[in-house]
Amino acid sequence: MKLNSAREAWHSAFYSQSDGQWIAFEQQHYLGCMVQMSERDRSTLAAMHQALAGPIQGAIATLPVRLQAFGHHMYGPGTNPDIKEEAESLVFDLAYSRGEKMYAKKFEKARHVAAGVLERYRRMHQGGQSSMSDPMPTPEAFRAWILARHGIDLDSRNWAREWQPFIDACFLACDDLDKQALIPVSSILAVMKDAA
Repeated sequence: MKLNSAREAWHSAFYSQSDGQWIAFEQQHYLGCMVQMSERDRSTLAAMHQALAGPIQGAIATLPVRLQAFGHHMYGPGTNPDIKEEAESLVFDLAYSRGEKMYAKKFEKARHVAAGVLERYRRMHQGGQSSMSDPMPTPEAFRAWILARHGIDLDSRNWAREWQPFIDACFLACDDLDKQALIPVSSILAVMKDAA
């Protein structure tokens, strides 16, 4: 289990490496039958993983449910549409609460913009070290992605006035939520490192 950063620890705490299913499939495919191999005992590795993962999972459980969903979407080993939707909703709600009110037509488009910003933020921070470049650095690339993914055509005219402030607010919301979600994980990592 890797405990180099809070982001990496979040991922590792919910990821259990298991090659047993693949080996079973491979044997069934090549040999036509299952072969019991008892020379490998992975129970010790699994117990060690759970001993390290338990405190981290406990720290994550102290977060509010919506913030847990944000963290699971960002760093969990797998995400699902419900978790993704909750994370997108949280980013939108926080960014919208900090900005100006919008007309209904722009409000609906803004939900998709918030989802796009979360996707950008997630891809920039994958790997745990926040070292990736922005996958959609220009307004044109971002607009094309929104159109392809959500079928929403954002007007390029007055981009700096119409959408850039909301996009900046969404990035700030992602950053704030990211920090809030990682605080308990960072704290428990510090305790674990002191104990070691």
